[in-house]
Amino acid sequence: MGDLGRVGNRETPVILSILVLEDLAMAVYLPIITALLAGVSLAAGSATLAIALGVAGAVLFVAVRYGRHISRFVSSDDPEKLLLVVLGLTLLVAGIAQQLQVSAAVGAFLVGIALSGEVAEGTHTLLSPLRDLFAAVFFVFFGLHTDPASIPPVLLPALALALVTAGTKIATGYWAAKRAGIGVKGRWRAGGTLVARGEFSIVIAGLAVTAGIEPALGPLATAYVLILVVIGPLTARYTEPVAAWVSSRRTPPAAATLAAMPTQPGSREDLKDQAQDPAGRA
Repeated sequence: MGDLGRVGNRETPVILSILVLEDLAMAVYLPIITALLAGVSLAAGSATLAIALGVAGAVLFVAVRYGRHISRFVSSDDPEKLLLVVLGLTLLVAGIAQQLQVSAAVGAFLVGIALSGEVAEGTHTLLSPLRDLFAAVFFVFFGLHTDPASIPPVLLPALALALVTAGTKIATGYWAAKRAGIGVKGRWRAGGTLVARGEFSIVIAGLAVTAGIEPALGPLATAYVLILVVIGPLTARYTEPVAAWVSSRRTPPAAATLAAMPTQPGSREDLKDQAQDPAGRA
């Protein structure tokens, strides 16, 4: 969104809210799928889920209720101290979350929720270069574990999955933005921006491959994410213009011309307004 200059758009809070809900859902889903792949009993799986829900709920409660106090404790005028404190707090919470059978990424995400105000803004500025660096390292590591020869056999299923999920994400963003009262263009922009999000697919596929359930899931997830990496920026930029073009093509020329004409005294719109307002007719 920052690359497209849409950070200040009205649909941006809707997009961020959906991404937050996705991450919270993964906080519950990852412990469940891990327990299932490990072949644990129902009681052990239920205990894992209860721990995950309890930890996520507790951290969210602390973040909402005492977020200002946490931000005040972390706050520092020295950028180096602020960076070290935030990184240390993130590693601490992520490590505790990992030990409690909750994803470390979810723990780090909850730390970000707990920070607010000037601390959040300053931390965002400091961590932006590290975010870009770690994103590059992630894809380098991802490429090292990718066998190019394993991608062509699963290319068609991955393409089908990408098209289905892209359509559902666009529909989700459109519906959520509509519920928030965003205009039609903003609805399409919200839907198109959500498409380029498929990182958790690698995590889930990696768990399945490690457990020896289905080795083909690794190449499938790789091809799926690579397709999303390509089409994601395109949908974010061109979904709204394409939707506007399709809408204009489907609009009858006479109706479009009538809608573009200025309203004149005595026109159909004026007569309709007068019929609805007897006082104005008197």
